[in-house]
Amino acid sequence: MITLGIDTSCDDTSVALLNGDNKILSNIVSSQVDLHRFFGGVVPEIASRKHVELIDTIYANALEEYFKNFIEELKKKQKIELNWKEI
Repeated sequence: MITLGIDTSCDDTSVALLNGDNKILSNIVSSQVDLHRFFGGVVPEIASRKHVELIDTIYANALEEYFKNFIEELKKKQKIELNWKEI
């Protein structure tokens, strides 16, 4: 079983994939620190809009990282040539 974790707390947007043993298979984090620095702290309305703007890309990047790692492990075990984009 693979678990999908999504975190949109304060000024970070994160997506992680974990296996049944809670091993992290993929973890992508996007910080909004630079965006909020101008205001001297987190602005909730700006942070929430940024979460919505970023979540699709972060999710796609987490899946891409997972599949790249999965293909590399499969190649090692099966001794085959396979590019993750071929799947």
